[in-house]
Amino acid sequence: MKLTWFGHSNFLFEADGVRVLIDPFFEGNPKAPSDWQAVGKIDAVLLTHDHGDHIGQTVVICKATGAKLVCIFDLAAKMQEQGVPGAQILGMNIGGTVVAAGVHVKMVQAIHSAPTGSPAGYIMTFPGGFCAYHSGDTALFSDMKLFRRFFDIDLAVLPIGGWFTMDAAEAAVACSFLGCRNVAPMHWGTFPVLAQNTEAFATALKEHAPGVNLVSIQPGESVDVE
Repeated sequence: MKLTWFGHSNFLFEADGVRVLIDPFFEGNPKAPSDWQAVGKIDAVLLTHDHGDHIGQTVVICKATGAKLVCIFDLAAKMQEQGVPGAQILGMNIGGTVVAAGVHVKMVQAIHSAPTGSPAGYIMTFPGGFCAYHSGDTALFSDMKLFRRFFDIDLAVLPIGGWFTMDAAEAAVACSFLGCRNVAPMHWGTFPVLAQNTEAFATALKEHAPGVNLVSIQPGESVDVE
């Protein structure tokens, strides 16, 4: 898995020739390139919820690239009204699974708010078997323990910023619930009210989930995750 972070919750997942972009917030994101076209080919866009700092350039990217759009069912009509062709949209709901560009995408709950429908996270299983969980904006919730009964999670991407989501200590506990091998922190450093570094998260991981590898990544960087 090649993971690229564009700041905030905006990630590109690349494995088995498939490129999945989640929460493509570029314009207005001080940690991302303003021109999303530098990202290149996109096969699918997954949208966790439609707050502005997550929906970002979803519509223009899907229209320009033909990428499949996966989102909560209630949001599908809104995206179509804004110009995403209906044939490209996979509107689903929490607990469901769809296949987008060969990736099995499970929509799971997130504890947050959303203008339309409900916020969500995604557990993605790529054709080669790599399993990645992007939690979206969420508080810590105990049902994360159930995910490991159904999925062997290679990589979890979790918010640590506090204020709008769980903080570093809670994200470390989430890792212990998930049983993930690797974790990449997100939703930090973008704005002043969020945590500005990962030091507290690294410390909390040693206490709550010492076997989990912390993926050190900065905005604009790409890393390979085993």
